[in-house]
Amino acid sequence: MSAATDKMRAEGLPDDAIDTFARYEQALREGDQGELPESAIEPLDDLPDVDELPDSTGEALDEAVVLKLNGGLGTSMGMTKAKSLLEVKEGRAEAPGSAGRAPMRLTFLDVIVRQVLHLRERHGARLPLLLMNSFATRDDTLAALERYPDLLVDGLPLDFMQGKVPKLLADSGEPAEWPADRALEWAPPGHGDVYSSLRTSGMLERLLEAGYRYLFLSNSDNLGAVLEPRILDWFASEELPFLSESTDRTEADRKGGHLARRREDGGLVLRETAQTPDEDVEAFEDISRHRYFNCNNIWVNLRALDRTLDERDGVLGLPMIVNRKTVDPGDSSSPAVVQLETAMGAAIGVFEGAAAIRVPRSRFAPVKTTNDLLVVRSDAYELADDFTVHLASDRAPLVDLDADYFKLLAGFEERFPRGAPSLVDCKRLTVRGDVRFGADVVVRGDVTIEGSREIADGELLE
Repeated sequence: MSAATDKMRAEGLPDDAIDTFARYEQALREGDQGELPESAIEPLDDLPDVDELPDSTGEALDEAVVLKLNGGLGTSMGMTKAKSLLEVKEGRAEAPGSAGRAPMRLTFLDVIVRQVLHLRERHGARLPLLLMNSFATRDDTLAALERYPDLLVDGLPLDFMQGKVPKLLADSGEPAEWPADRALEWAPPGHGDVYSSLRTSGMLERLLEAGYRYLFLSNSDNLGAVLEPRILDWFASEELPFLSESTDRTEADRKGGHLARRREDGGLVLRETAQTPDEDVEAFEDISRHRYFNCNNIWVNLRALDRTLDERDGVLGLPMIVNRKTVDPGDSSSPAVVQLETAMGAAIGVFEGAAAIRVPRSRFAPVKTTNDLLVVRSDAYELADDFTVHLASDRAPLVDLDADYFKLLAGFEERFPRGAPSLVDCKRLTVRGDVRFGADVVVRGDVTIEGSREIADGELLE
């Protein structure tokens, strides 16, 4: 019992969610900072490779479910609606009011839905699509899905809601009070909340009762994360409880979570930046030491999840992540708070017999910033007829746009009014200054642009 758990109970949040938060709050009070030091882990030497898997028979697809985490607003880019409603690729689809397939700009959500519908048609499988929404994303997302009336399967709803937890004052540990905007007193509990929310929403029980056994889970802003039947078949045949997709780390991934082995028992673990002590940051960022980057593409055996939650009284017990922020993220002078979070990939350390598999970089193409958005919108990524997204060359270019002009979506769109430049032959693009790009611009090699200027239509930068 604490003021924070009392606040959650008054909000009507589920008991399992309250018990889970209480565990982390107690750990914080006892001095646990959620750290995973280098001395406790060993690097991974090798992983099974998806390219070595046999072709799929498609038999397991009828027991599979696709789940996308869709609670993000894209606030870092100045968005006020679900990030999944952001337009990302030019494509051909059934445009509302059109007689057939017409050119249109596709959103993340459009691409995701089309990927699922294509798999259904190709394999004759049920394959539901579920979304874990937040209160901020639900209405806009469900409205956008109305253009796909065939999406519903077995009477299942299209979504369920993620949880929320109180922000705690950094100096006292008490729940933060912010009368100017009470919503800011609450924080999402990290995407590790998906397992608890599946149970508390009743969705896990409904899926099991309908005969579903396997869950493919990923972020809605990662268009590379399409259900791969070969991985599903292997996951099912090996009777794994949990599987994490990982790819080779690059320079761009030095700050991202990596997989490792626990020294004490050899089990797999995920370590994030926020869990790394200051003295271990250099080792964390050494991509030759810790070679495998966590894609956040996760496969879960639903029966194993249900059984494990039962065994643990509804508390999965994922490693805690302590995020330090201000109660109002837009006001650095507002009180300092801690947000207690978990990562969904960290469940690899919970399930006995959990495994990881090496996948190509094309299965990891998230959009966290306008830098990422430019790359995905460009010809560096291709949208295939089956609505899968593939790298057009060996590696995605690194893009670094001047945050003063390009960080927010409005400024970004204003400076690319005729679309993204060609980046298929680009290694790196750096922009410093107020630069506006014309149509059909081509960037090759390693290019830096400085100062304020207009890039003419069709200009070649190399």
